[in-house]
Amino acid sequence: MKHSILYCLAAASLALSFFFEQAPNASITARASVAPTVAEASLFPSLTMSAPGATVPSIAPAPAKKPATEPTEPTSEELAASRDSLAYHYYEQTLGLDLAFNENKDLLRSVTEWIGTPYRYGNNTRRGTDCSGFVTRVFREVYGVTLQRSSRSMFTTTKHIAKSEMKTGDLVFFRRGKGPIFHVGIYLKGGKFAHSATNGGVMISSLKQEYYQRNFYAAGRVRATEGTTEN
Repeated sequence: MKHSILYCLAAASLALSFFFEQAPNASITARASVAPTVAEASLFPSLTMSAPGATVPSIAPAPAKKPATEPTEPTSEELAASRDSLAYHYYEQTLGLDLAFNENKDLLRSVTEWIGTPYRYGNNTRRGTDCSGFVTRVFREVYGVTLQRSSRSMFTTTKHIAKSEMKTGDLVFFRRGKGPIFHVGIYLKGGKFAHSATNGGVMISSLKQEYYQRNFYAAGRVRATEGTTEN
């Protein structure tokens, strides 16, 4: 009986010693097995299951690309405005004017086409023209108006206006001293006018030039064009 009790005590002691030897190893094994899992979870949060109570960051999906907008065709009004703008810029540079882009475009075009035509007394063609011949041709082309052929007769049939009231398309008349009117031109803008001069043909000159300032006599407005001229 005594030996049986001793055997039981020895077996219990061995069992306890075996348990305490294995427990630390099991704990280390458990920690070792958990550590890679935690590390892996931190590196690949979207591929692993989260621990209970843990918050797993989510990756927002990339925003969808907006479809590229197709260019729209310009309207007929936009095309017309673009052409007008180009035309005004061309006339502005060619004639040396500061335009507001609301002047009579047909008048500017006609004058531009005549620039450089040589002076030829008694004629009114692109091969040569005098001052009154140039004016009559432009008015017929632009306004459909037939003017008197000479500068003096033009003066008697126009509405006389003050120099400060001149608008694009008005006529400017010149004379030397108290002599008769000898020259006529078409007022444009900014003190400038178009005319056919004996020393250069059809050109743009300024009323501020000494010669024209000294010989300027009057301004006249053709009645048929009233309401069609611009400042």
